[in-house]
Amino acid sequence: MADPLVPFRWLEASPGDRDDLLGEIFSVSFFRRLEPAEVLRRFGAGRPGREMTFHELGGKVWESVGVTDDDYVGVVQAGEWSVAVELRGFQAVLAESLTGLSRGCEVVAVGRHDYAEDGFVYAVDGKVVTSFTPHLPGTRWGSDPDRINELMRETGLPPEELDEEAWEATWDDMYTNRISRAFLLAAEITGVVFTPSILDRPLLVGAISE
Repeated sequence: MADPLVPFRWLEASPGDRDDLLGEIFSVSFFRRLEPAEVLRRFGAGRPGREMTFHELGGKVWESVGVTDDDYVGVVQAGEWSVAVELRGFQAVLAESLTGLSRGCEVVAVGRHDYAEDGFVYAVDGKVVTSFTPHLPGTRWGSDPDRINELMRETGLPPEELDEEAWEATWDDMYTNRISRAFLLAAEITGVVFTPSILDRPLLVGAISE
C-alpha cells in the first residue's frame, strides 16, 4: 500500500538536505476563492505585488534579514485556492491575523517552526474553527474544534486525548511525521497537494511589514 505521506516528506527535510526548499521556519496557507492580489492585500502588502520565481522570493527574504522590518509572502493560484508561502514567517497561523485573512472565505494554514511551535489552523469567515499543534492533535481550540475530526483520523492525526501509555507508544511517530500529516490534512480539505512543482510557477510577491 502506498504511503500517503510521501508527497509531503520534502516539507520536513532537515537543513542542508536536497529536499530542504523552505527551511526550518515557514508557513503555507490556502485561501479559497481569493485571487493572489487580494491575498497579498489581506497580508498587509502596501504595494501591488510583483511576479517572481520562488528563487527570487528566497533572495528577497534573505536580503531583508536584519536589515528591514519587512517580511515577504509569495502567492500562486492552484485551482480555486490561492497558496501563500511565507519563508521565515508565520503570520498565517496566528489567531490574531486570521480574523482579517479569513474574512468571507476559508483558510487552511500549516506552519513549521523548529525553534518554537508548529501549527495547523482551519478558519472560516474571520473565526478560527479549529487549531492545534500537529504532534499533539488531541489538544485543539477554536469555535468548533471537532468539525474536521473525521478527516484528522483518516490522515493519522487522532483527535482524541491519549492516555499516558498510548501517548508514549505513538510519540516518535507523531513527532517525526507531524508536518507531513498536517499537509496531508490540508490537502484533504483543499484538494491541493502542496508539492515542489507548485513553486515552479510564477508567484505574486509582496512585502508585508510587521
